[in-house]
Amino acid sequence: MSDSFDLKKHSVSITNREVIELSGVSDVDSFNAEEIRAMSDFGELLIRGSDLNVEVLDLESSRLKVTGKITALVYTDKTQGKGFFGRIFT
Repeated sequence: MSDSFDLKKHSVSITNREVIELSGVSDVDSFNAEEIRAMSDFGELLIRGSDLNVEVLDLESSRLKVTGKITALVYTDKTQGKGFFGRIFT
């Protein structure tokens, strides 16, 4: 049986490189004006840019909305760097 049945729906919408809306977000590890680290069932998401601002963070409905100048959206393998010890021993 495939693990894909356990995955939540995930989507990304970017408008004019100024607004990014994501669904399927399970957590936000950290954020500042240049980088936001969010988790989904499909991996960690790094949103990079300038003047980034979290407009909506609703973990109950798995939604994240960020405004600012978006320069990059990068997915990394979700098994990397999981938790404090995962970051130390990876």
